[in-house]
Amino acid sequence: MSIDFSIDPIGHPITQKARFKIKDAKCHLRPRGKDKTRDSSKQSLMGKYFTDSCHVTYVNLKCDSSKKKRRGRKSPSKEVSHIIAEFELEVKRDEVSDSCNADCVRKRMEQKLQAAIKTLRKSINKQQFYIQFSGIEYEVAQKPAKGTDNQEACSTGQVLQDGKCVTCGAGTYYNGETNHCAPCLPGTYQDIEGQLSCEPCPSNDGMGILGARNLSQCGGHCPPGHYSADGFKPCKPCPLGTYQPDLGRTLCFPCGGGLITKYESAVSFQDCETKVHCSPGHFYNASTHRCIRCPIGTYQPEFGQNFCITCPGNTSTDFDGSTNVTHCKNQHCGGELGDYTGYIESPNYPGDYPAHVECIWNINPPQKRRILIVVPEIFLPIEDECGDVLVMRKSASPTSITTYETCQTYERPIAFTSRSRKLWIQFKSNEGNSGKGFQVPYVTYDEDYQQLIEDIVRDGRLYASENHQEILKDKKLIKALFDVLAHPQNYFKYTAQESKEMFPRSFIKLLRSKVSRFLRPYK
Repeated sequence: MSIDFSIDPIGHPITQKARFKIKDAKCHLRPRGKDKTRDSSKQSLMGKYFTDSCHVTYVNLKCDSSKKKRRGRKSPSKEVSHIIAEFELEVKRDEVSDSCNADCVRKRMEQKLQAAIKTLRKSINKQQFYIQFSGIEYEVAQKPAKGTDNQEACSTGQVLQDGKCVTCGAGTYYNGETNHCAPCLPGTYQDIEGQLSCEPCPSNDGMGILGARNLSQCGGHCPPGHYSADGFKPCKPCPLGTYQPDLGRTLCFPCGGGLITKYESAVSFQDCETKVHCSPGHFYNASTHRCIRCPIGTYQPEFGQNFCITCPGNTSTDFDGSTNVTHCKNQHCGGELGDYTGYIESPNYPGDYPAHVECIWNINPPQKRRILIVVPEIFLPIEDECGDVLVMRKSASPTSITTYETCQTYERPIAFTSRSRKLWIQFKSNEGNSGKGFQVPYVTYDEDYQQLIEDIVRDGRLYASENHQEILKDKKLIKALFDVLAHPQNYFKYTAQESKEMFPRSFIKLLRSKVSRFLRPYK
């Protein structure tokens, strides 16, 4: 479709010409019968857009059907139809007002005419297309009916859903290109069902909401400090003694306690004239007119607020009076572990662990398997005088065999085997300083490999270089190392040509002699 558009001053017609190209259809232009006209009142195009103050004074419609020859001797000619629709629109001068000058009126009329042309373009794709002018309906084109497999043919403004015709609701329009009901774009609205387009909002500022159902939704949501019955413009200012911090509210919040605001349209409790100005970590109690510390499990990062924010999820704070969401810590830890590989970590890792927490893990490996532990690094505050402790032993009994125990920070990694087949692990923190804690991976291995594994982890060369230390801190490399230690025959997979870059040569050399010597009797 091509459109020619001309703009003239108010008092002269506004004209628009549109040319439509229709494939595989014959072009007709003739008045419709009275019986047909009676059925098609829904499909009237012009009456939808124009009123007494703005009306069409001239319509010129031309149909042209011609055969277009195709290349090649045997290719049949193809019939192509064109429709040329030319309109003239006249606007009365008394439409001009203080709120809408001549340019404003002209722009509105242009929008209406463009909407009519847009509807023409969409409607032309229907099997039946009519236009009404001066009380007479004209049949412009009759497209050949396509096979519908006995499906119901829907009327204009309807879509087929589950074998039934459903009318597009208010706030939507029928999109002929996609054949579905599309929501009205911001800056437009539609308060009638079954329409082929949406109406432009009077403000013409592109604001508003998606799928606006009436004019009240054209102007968008009420801004902070304002309200309305439905949350949309036009809005009223919040009266003295109330405030409103959000978009689209239907009411304002009272300051409480007989407090008033400094002015109307207040947007925050900070605008309420309180007796004191509360600092972060506190909230104002309107009944007692005092600042109160936020309770445990909540925080407040701002000055002068009358509420505290609850920590997200299952997190909580160590103390009352918290000022930041980072003070909210995950309390979950401990559990029963029995997989071939896994890890234990301090609660809230990699954030600081909470105070007054106790975690218990039990690692019970499958039969005939032992446990290998790697501690990449651990951060426990030394100021606590061993108030935070990580201990690993055979059972909960303090007299059972201990494999590992620390209350200090170690940034150098260490690997070791459990001194017992099962492992009981405990982490405790006190109310003092906190730290990042730890994430400790483990793997279980066949007890027949006990001698090999201990030979590797007790070799000082494993921890001597920074490259080797990085292996014990890198999750990907630790996983590969565990694969070798749990299944020594996999060593050859990681030393193959394509995998040599994964580990440094010194590390491969360290393992080569030990693994080869261990596996030699099995060959």
